[in-house]
Amino acid sequence: MASCEVCGNDYRLSFEVHAMGAVHVFDSFECAIHALAPVCERCGVKVVGHGVEADGTFFCCASCARMHGKPGSVSQLVDHAGRAPDER
Repeated sequence: MASCEVCGNDYRLSFEVHAMGAVHVFDSFECAIHALAPVCERCGVKVVGHGVEADGTFFCCASCARMHGKPGSVSQLVDHAGRAPDER
């Protein structure tokens, strides 16, 4: 068994995540997200899904990226969340 690096729980089903040359041990995806997920530059939420990266800055969605005022590529971003397929 290995101890989670976030909460310290010693769990028989702990797992390793190899990221950017480091090995991390967690007991849950919740702890892995807490430790490794990027944070939206505008609203501060943890980016669990794909999110948006613009000019090296992470955002949770296209709306936050646009509101943050990142130049260039961000103005072309489209957020399809909540739209019907024919509305895209």
